[in-house]
Amino acid sequence: MATFRPLIRTRRLLASILLPLVVVGMCLIQAQPADAARGGRMGGGSFRAPSMPRSGGSSFGGGARGGGYRGGGLGFPFIIPIFGFGGGGLFGLLILMAVAGVLVNAIRGGSTAPAIGGAPAAPAMPRNVNMIQVQVGLLASAKSLQDDLRSLASSSDTSSSSGLQRLLQETTLALLRQPDLWVYANAESGSVPFSSAESTFNRLSMNERSKLDAELVSNVGGRRLDDSSNASGEADATNEFIVVTLLVASTASAKLAGSDTGEALRQTLRILGSTASSELMALEVIWQPEGKGDVLSANDLVTAYPNLQHL
Repeated sequence: MATFRPLIRTRRLLASILLPLVVVGMCLIQAQPADAARGGRMGGGSFRAPSMPRSGGSSFGGGARGGGYRGGGLGFPFIIPIFGFGGGGLFGLLILMAVAGVLVNAIRGGSTAPAIGGAPAAPAMPRNVNMIQVQVGLLASAKSLQDDLRSLASSSDTSSSSGLQRLLQETTLALLRQPDLWVYANAESGSVPFSSAESTFNRLSMNERSKLDAELVSNVGGRRLDDSSNASGEADATNEFIVVTLLVASTASAKLAGSDTGEALRQTLRILGSTASSELMALEVIWQPEGKGDVLSANDLVTAYPNLQHL
């Protein structure tokens, strides 16, 4: 019985650490505008590990999904979230919670069982996955950018890694061509264990998608949606801003330049756009407004995107 006491104390200690994180998270949940503008979304990806080669005798099943990967021990170097260049917020909290969850599972799970019957070793998987979120707020006169995004949504192959890499490259290029219309920006990044990468990416995606009243244009994982009943198109003449969010999961270790200045944002977009298809695990591009007659006012922007900083 005495052998279980250290484990019980450890779990209590972890609970005392994680509970404040949850409370802080509830405080950081961002309020949404009463009349949120509609928007568009495109992307895709996979956190599936490579399949193991089959051979005679005992072997494990096919490739494991990201959430099913089990590593032995905690692993070093220790995984530390990197709260980005615009200052933490909900993005940083989700990264921190993902790391905390892996620590709990590692303590509960112990070490990995050895291979049975000479089965081949599990395929190599990345230890960490980098989560990157870049948001750019532009003046509403950047209508050609919206046209570019609609065109990409209608033509991009979001079912393959090469297609996603092209989508990322073309989106960053479209933003780089509008430097005179950049007003606000924010860049954040953090590293999470592979085992929690998919769930963390999904949480980040849901947080950004919840800011849209509806997704009028969508091309995700090879599935296209164009809501003809609520026509997309140019925003109302009183519209003030356009916001584009890039959410990237990558095994690349490149350091971003931040977003404090226009030049820093330019370098960050260039680095992000040069991500190789072999390193790109998942991508989401989300923008608003998209609906004909929709408005994203200065007040809406500050409410929905509080981490944006003026360039």
